[in-house]
Parts: sequence; C-alpha cells; structure tokens
Amino acid sequence: MNIDRGTVRKILTEDLDMRKVCAEMVPKKLTKEQKQRRVTICQDLLERQDDILGRVITGDETWGYQYDPETKQQSAQWKTANSPRPKKFCQSKSKVRTMLLTFFDIRGIVHYEFVPTGQTVNQVYYLEVMERLHEKV
Repeated sequence: MNIDRGTVRKILTEDLDMRKVCAEMVPKKLTKEQKQRRVTICQDLLERQDDILGRVITGDETWGYQYDPETKQQSAQWKTANSPRPKKFCQSKSKVRTMLLTFFDIRGIVHYEFVPTGQTVNQVYYLEVMERLHEKV
C-alpha cells in the first residue's frame, strides 16, 4: 500500500506536530573549553566597552536627494464612497543630490558634513574631512 506525499505531510505536521528545520551552519565544532574561553573574552569586552569601543569611530556615506516625491501610499486619504478619488501626478526624484558623510561612535553621531556639489571625493578631500573630524573629536 502506497501513501501519497500530501497524506504523509499532513500526518507529520498536523497529527505529530512536527516541523522540517534546517541544521544551523557553524564554522567548526568547539570544545567546552573553547566555548567558555569565548564567553570569558566577550564578558571582558562588555565590561571594558567604554575603554575599547568608546575610542572607535566609524563612518558612512549616503546619497540624499533634494526632495523625494511622495509615494502613492503616503498620499492616501480617507474619502467617502461617493467622493471623487484624489489625483496624484507622477513626479521623478530630484536631479539634485548630495552626499552626506557621517561619523559616529558608541554614543552616536560625532561629525557629519555634506559634500559640496561638484566636489570629487578622493583621498585629498577625505583627508581634509578627517582633519575636521579630528578637530571635532
């Protein structure tokens, strides 16, 4: 007697309350001593986070548009069944955009600046930014 796959799946999931799960991928199997050593190191880092992480500053760049058009969802309005539907005209994103450089540490933003229009972000410009960041910190 053959049982089709659907029946087997139903028995496993509904009757036996089983779920199919994938194994967690780990780089390698650690011994208890290795696991304990990692926990000890992490606890030490957490206790000294202001000493270690408090000195780390990282940065990010992002492009920002002068304006972003309102989305269809953002322009939704409550209307009665008899009232006319509002019209939304298509707009394109602003052609004017600028780059924002942001630097932050464990407590938040330390320094930010907008790159002037037409400025090429190269090593010379970034060195100037780093000098301004250094003055601020």
